[in-house]
Amino acid sequence: MNCAVCSRYLAFINKIPLKKGIIYCEGCRPADRRCAMIKKRCKDVLRLDEGEVDYCCDCDDYPCESLSRLDKRYRENYGMSMIDNLEQIRSIGLAEFIAEQSEKYRCPRCGGLISVHNKKCFKCDKIVSWKK
Repeated sequence: MNCAVCSRYLAFINKIPLKKGIIYCEGCRPADRRCAMIKKRCKDVLRLDEGEVDYCCDCDDYPCESLSRLDKRYRENYGMSMIDNLEQIRSIGLAEFIAEQSEKYRCPRCGGLISVHNKKCFKCDKIVSWKK
């Protein structure tokens, strides 16, 4: 997942109030941590913790059942594929992937980023909570 287009991350960086029980995401990579979401679902969390696996596509079990379920949900609900993103990172590299994502999700009005979750720009659209 590209953190930059996640509603929880966009709410965090734009100081948008969240509904009770929903937490901000500060992004794992910017904080030089392993992805907390993946860590909860990863069968090979030890390799992840030790830095042997940076991304799911580096794992011997890729794509695992957990990632495939998550990918299916994101394809159906948000029109985005975690697996396609990982394949793109593999083929063109992280920097080019981020550049393409920045263009794909760029707001045509202000140049900010549009959330994959609610299709809104967190800079110029009216956002009442992280998902609305």
